[in-house]
Amino acid sequence: MRAVVHDRYGDPSVLRIQEVERPVPNENQVLVKILATTVTRSDCHWRSATPFISRFFTGIRRPKYRTLGSEFAGEIVAVGESVNEFVVGDEVFGTTGGFRANAEFICVRESAPIAHKPVGMSFQEAAAVCDGAILALNALRPTNLLAGQHLLVYGASGSIGTASVQLGKYFGDEVTAVCNAKNLELVKSLGADVVIDYTKEDFSKNGQSYDVIFDAVGKDSFMRCRRSLKKSGIFIPSDGFVNLALILLTRWIGKKRVLFSIPPRYKKEDVLLLKELIETGRYRAVIDRSYPFEQVIDATRYVETGEKTGNVVLTITSSERKGINV
Repeated sequence: MRAVVHDRYGDPSVLRIQEVERPVPNENQVLVKILATTVTRSDCHWRSATPFISRFFTGIRRPKYRTLGSEFAGEIVAVGESVNEFVVGDEVFGTTGGFRANAEFICVRESAPIAHKPVGMSFQEAAAVCDGAILALNALRPTNLLAGQHLLVYGASGSIGTASVQLGKYFGDEVTAVCNAKNLELVKSLGADVVIDYTKEDFSKNGQSYDVIFDAVGKDSFMRCRRSLKKSGIFIPSDGFVNLALILLTRWIGKKRVLFSIPPRYKKEDVLLLKELIETGRYRAVIDRSYPFEQVIDATRYVETGEKTGNVVLTITSSERKGINV
């Protein structure tokens, strides 16, 4: 099978498509023929080893995880002997929580964050669901947001941002979305109560205060946002190791806190929740661009511009034309 691999850290040019051995499922795994996957901000961080401290997770000198990609959608082509939830031919979607999905096939445990694909959803749309939405759930749940509280999402048009706006409305919050002018109508359509064009208005100086401010793109800071937080407000970052220190510091000093879940947890029940929300019309995936698998470098370079709206998808046409024999 083909997979996107990299043997050293660097810019997108270190990526290449290579023939690798197709995995074989063990007794509690399923083998998925991947028809769509994504390129995410996290993939770019892992590949470039930025910041350097990330190498303590992925390998100091060279990558120990050669294939990136966390989200996938496709068809089950083989199941292990003890698998009961899935059968060959099932259409599924899910996440690995980190790596291996930028490939033609993947083995995952039956108990992993994987579920039957939502009815009426394309493989491309399904592949773009899990990563941003589950990261948003990880971020929002510890804040114990209650219905009627005020959530501000900074960077509301990205993968995590578009998910946060929709999930904020699911939790019953009043949602203010901050993005650029071209995406104002998009975030309104996702349910935002108030939209702010950051090129024309600085939300931190408009006199409004919020229960929770979620920096969904990793470009803001607690120090800039703290005056816009209510008395016991919470700032949620999505990037930056300096925030680890701020979590501890704000736990003991003052009432305004920095809070986020480390490490993020990818659970099957979250995938099932997203499936339910999609099928009941309360959640949708936002796709900016879709690239053929062979154009993974171009897709990655676009993600690294920091200007994508929602998700960037890779579509896969399998190079293995023969039947699947496992």
